[in-house]
Amino acid sequence: MAYTVTPTPAGPVGSQYCVCKVELSVCGQNLLDRDVTSKSDPFCVLFMEVNGKWVELDRTETAVNNLNPAFAKKFIIDYHFEEVQKLKFALFDQDKSSTQLYEHDFLGEFSCTLGTIVSSKKITRSLLLGNGKPAGKGMITIAAQELSDNRVITLSMAGRKLDKKDLFGKSDPFLEFYKPGDDGKWMLVHRTEVIKYTLDPVWKPFTVPLVSLCDGDVEKLIKVMCYDYDSDGGHDFIGEFQTSVARMCEAQDALPLELECINPKKQKKKKNYKNSGIIIVKSCKISRDFSFLDYILGGCQLMFTVGIDFTASNGNPRDPSSLHYINPMGTNEYLSAIWAVGQIIQDYDSDKMFPALGFGAQLPPDWKVSHEFAINFNPTNPFCSGVEGIVQAYSACLPHIRFYGPTNFSPIVNHVARFAAQATQQEAASQYFILLIITDGVISDMDETRHAVVQASKLPMSIIIVGVGNADFAAMEFLDGDSRVLRSYTGEEAVRDIVQFVPFRDFRNAPKETLAKAVLAELPQQVVQYFKHQNLPPIASEPA
Repeated sequence: MAYTVTPTPAGPVGSQYCVCKVELSVCGQNLLDRDVTSKSDPFCVLFMEVNGKWVELDRTETAVNNLNPAFAKKFIIDYHFEEVQKLKFALFDQDKSSTQLYEHDFLGEFSCTLGTIVSSKKITRSLLLGNGKPAGKGMITIAAQELSDNRVITLSMAGRKLDKKDLFGKSDPFLEFYKPGDDGKWMLVHRTEVIKYTLDPVWKPFTVPLVSLCDGDVEKLIKVMCYDYDSDGGHDFIGEFQTSVARMCEAQDALPLELECINPKKQKKKKNYKNSGIIIVKSCKISRDFSFLDYILGGCQLMFTVGIDFTASNGNPRDPSSLHYINPMGTNEYLSAIWAVGQIIQDYDSDKMFPALGFGAQLPPDWKVSHEFAINFNPTNPFCSGVEGIVQAYSACLPHIRFYGPTNFSPIVNHVARFAAQATQQEAASQYFILLIITDGVISDMDETRHAVVQASKLPMSIIIVGVGNADFAAMEFLDGDSRVLRSYTGEEAVRDIVQFVPFRDFRNAPKETLAKAVLAELPQQVVQYFKHQNLPPIASEPA
């Protein structure tokens, strides 16, 4: 493999929908010794595959005379759940000061997807030489960490005996919170609501990101200013004080923190000036606002199931006009959809064993119609090994079944929901279920399916529907509650939107990655929404 140095692209590699940034730490063990008089001087180069070519993103420092280096320089990458981000870590022994990699001795390399690293949090693998053979006993360890401060602060504030500013009544107080900006000036972070006609206000509790309030530094001074609201915008200054988050966190429910509100002008003028009232921190709590990657790095597994439509409207699979016809290239729209979604999700499931189910076909030997059968014909073990296993089972089952009908979705939705319901016993975010249904048309059991989806919306589960062929998919759009809340025939509303529908025809001429992006774009927020709603932390989460 020839390595070339490519100028760093101006923008970030990947789409604009970056979930977050990930920091990768790299260590090497038992590296090859390429130096005669001393040990190797290794450095690591990170490449990402862009349009089929390896592009260099960054490189570490050189570790002198060290066959077991732990590199201090970290690699920082934009993470996109809905893309396959292929990475290559190549190690070299520095021989000269040249930036050209062919000037240095090659010590081995390792390739994988970013999804593989983040789903394991830390991986150790053998290094390989260019010919695919092991690079001696050389190993590489890569650890991932999300680069974001996800702490939020919730403050509950009140006031007592504030200065009276209005001629014919009491004050209408509100608070403003400021942090020091880079230019040395105070920068407004948050403004409370106005409490009318009182000198003893109690403001509603509010939550802001800790980064917003104090740049994540709990010792940093922040300034709180109290004003009396005037409708003309000329708010009257009551007083101010400076404090820190660390100090405010001393407030307990039983023991609030009291801070004097000072008006410096009054303080200068009046000898016996005490204060312009007291601002009370009733409670101050820091917690974590977990992200999708927090749950994945914490060890949450995405459990993937495929449901395939084998109804007669698809056409005879031996006929080239059939949607199930496998063309000379070995593919069709069903297989394209399975690959597009499966190759992303499989990185997030440690055993990579996926149930694959069919519906709408008559099965041997008695040719009864089934709306929920294992496509490998093993009902007690419907699991296929990886996406390749699903593809093989799908191709193998086609000659042995008769396409029939009707198009009933609810049995398969309920099948996955039964497993998702068992997972609701979890005390931390360990499992989330994803059902991919690929279908050619109109749902026959719309009422039952609506009801099944509404019930499933309470579970750790999302449904992706890919419509193949050219049928009218209005009913699918109805299930995808982007424009309005989905209701069951009983009138019960879905707790959250868990269905994402995409017509395959919109992507026929687009690069295959674009289907995966469209289908999986909403999934991270659906996962986070469920676990937050259930108040479930990641399995391995640090205290705030």
